[in-house]
Amino acid sequence: MNRTAKTLLAVLATALAANAEMACDLSGYKAQDGLTAQLKAGVLLVTWQGEKRERLRAAFTLRGATPLVQELAARKDNGAWITLGRNLEPEFELTTGVRRLSQQQVSPLESLGIALTPEVVGREKWNAFWDAPLMVPGRLNTNVDLPRKQDEVQIAQAKFNAASCQVKTDGARLEVTFPGLDAGIFSGSLQYTVYRGANLLRQEAIAKTNQPSVAYKYNGGLKGFAIADNTRMVWRDTARGWQRYAFGGAVNDDPVGLRARNRLAILETGGGSVAVFPPSHKFFFSREIETNLGYVYYRKDSETSLSIGARQADREVGAKPWGVTDLVWNRRVSQARSHLHNFALYNAPAGTLQRMPVYFYLSASDSRAVQQSVMSLTHDDVYKPIPGHKVLVSHFHFHFNEQLTDAGTIDFEPTWLPVFRDLGINIAILADFHSDSHATDTGKVRLDEQKVYFQGCERFSDRDFLLIPGEEPDANFGGHYLFLFPKALYYTHGKPKAKQAFVEEIPGYGKVYHTDSAAEELELLKRESGLAWQTHPRTKGSTGYPDAVREKDFFKSDRYLGGSFQSLPVDLSQSRICEQRCFGLLDDMNNWGAPKYMIAEGDTYMKYPDDETYPQLMVNYVKLDHVPKFKDGWTPVVDALRAGDFFVTTGEVLFRNWAIEGTGAKRTYSAEVEWTFPPEFAELVWSDGAKVERQIINMKDMPPASSHKFRVPFDATGKKWVRFAVWDSAGNGAFTQPAHLN
Repeated sequence: MNRTAKTLLAVLATALAANAEMACDLSGYKAQDGLTAQLKAGVLLVTWQGEKRERLRAAFTLRGATPLVQELAARKDNGAWITLGRNLEPEFELTTGVRRLSQQQVSPLESLGIALTPEVVGREKWNAFWDAPLMVPGRLNTNVDLPRKQDEVQIAQAKFNAASCQVKTDGARLEVTFPGLDAGIFSGSLQYTVYRGANLLRQEAIAKTNQPSVAYKYNGGLKGFAIADNTRMVWRDTARGWQRYAFGGAVNDDPVGLRARNRLAILETGGGSVAVFPPSHKFFFSREIETNLGYVYYRKDSETSLSIGARQADREVGAKPWGVTDLVWNRRVSQARSHLHNFALYNAPAGTLQRMPVYFYLSASDSRAVQQSVMSLTHDDVYKPIPGHKVLVSHFHFHFNEQLTDAGTIDFEPTWLPVFRDLGINIAILADFHSDSHATDTGKVRLDEQKVYFQGCERFSDRDFLLIPGEEPDANFGGHYLFLFPKALYYTHGKPKAKQAFVEEIPGYGKVYHTDSAAEELELLKRESGLAWQTHPRTKGSTGYPDAVREKDFFKSDRYLGGSFQSLPVDLSQSRICEQRCFGLLDDMNNWGAPKYMIAEGDTYMKYPDDETYPQLMVNYVKLDHVPKFKDGWTPVVDALRAGDFFVTTGEVLFRNWAIEGTGAKRTYSAEVEWTFPPEFAELVWSDGAKVERQIINMKDMPPASSHKFRVPFDATGKKWVRFAVWDSAGNGAFTQPAHLN
């Protein structure tokens, strides 16, 4: 008898002892090459073709009423199977709190005369950014209905009461579902998914709550991996140094959160490896800083057993303060502390099925090879270059002017600069003069600070890297908004003691504009070919905007680009990132009138090379052949944005090109797209100016790490605009801007 047969018999024998009565509904299963399932003696054996000629195997059964991963195994080509784990139990821990409306949202609503009725509060609370449901009692003036109470926070371990499973083939994937999951106020099922062509095993709790106002986080993993002489946990630390732990220490009481680079840890076991990591973007709710909070864990449960998984921390960790002067240092310390009250968690509206995944990558290779394979899913956490495009990011409050002034030299390299370079970013629009410097000064103080700002941006721009000195003035248009000009431009927007000329020549600065009304700000944008857009629309300080100004001249102007796109809020029941707030607004704006677009923004503060920035950032790929030099201005950047010649992406899904072909009624939307994770769906979205509709293209039968040339015919009759998007199975995606049809 060969080794494979002996191993299988051992698995079956263990299953018989565990629960020989487990039944599985295989009516939704369809056998196919490279993806098979077989039920024998209470064991469901799933095998699939992975990457690089590896084959993977997972056996499922029940221990009592608890689902059991009886075996995980991998082999190369036709080599021997390597057992990676046996008798593994799923574990999920859910921490819940109460979602509250933030005072930051209340202020603009009150200024617009919108009463805080139960209906308004019930709607707007789901867009809260400044909320920290786990911080008891909370800080006054951050949220309504404070203080929080300790009994609002509940921690529950998932319990299982399964008697059977359901097996379903869906394209090139296979799903195994166990009913009977309960975790405190949540109930639902446990699901495992494998994908032909990928070494991935996705374990997720799919559950809902009927309680109102629930915000939550989760940890999820597998327990029961054996500790042997060759067992060790391997990861890269925040400085990219390789770290390892061989489980020779004492037993752990709690999971050990690893501040692992790239959100990745790898268990070397049995001659192969099991990597664990969360979804690369959708796992992360919006924050103001990207401090690495430790998103993977291990736990030594006994001298012979361990657990691994993915996690979210219980609280924020403040930014690292900086500053030479006491004034700046004290302000930085205060800001770092304020971050503790901004840790919003996920939304769980009553009745919505929340999907809480953790990924395992199975391989017969060692940890270094596995690390490279897993990192290929995110292009090594780099925004991959696409010919004819440049990667642009926007809206960062780095207080660059203050940094340079504090340092006493323009030649001071800030800590955030290497972060951008390492990510593959070509163009960054900064947003100084927000909570720093003298934003509303109308004279020499502000102008001198602007000069430092401009000089710093020019000094650290490069041949393929451009720093653009933007600003979020928040003065006269309503809500928060950002200004972008095609060159360094001096202007003020405060209320002067005496009336100033709209434009004047000032020695040492040249042309200087002074604005103190919406009309003057619009005139400034027109004269200097600038752009404005609503930052974080319909949330934060822009709650109620741009809806409140949709009939204003400045909003209707071609100088008003639209709004910003950011993963806020996060609702894990939704298929798309920022599904309702962002895409709802994008569609509404284009139904209102002329073309409007959404630009991906960060709206974050200080960054350091040891931060975990990639998962919390979406970017724009702008159609540009080269990066303009600072001294020449950046008119091509402004023009491309105004024309909608860019797409927004998390980085894992990329458009190589896109266009609308044909004229008249019969047209075709063409798009060449590539992706890394197993894909989910593409969609053509359109509207007649009132009703938004879409055509969904199922991509579940397409392989991972591939590409496709889409050609989607559509009837342009009665349609006002169309846009296109592609989303993968991990929640990553990319979308083009709406194209208006003539």
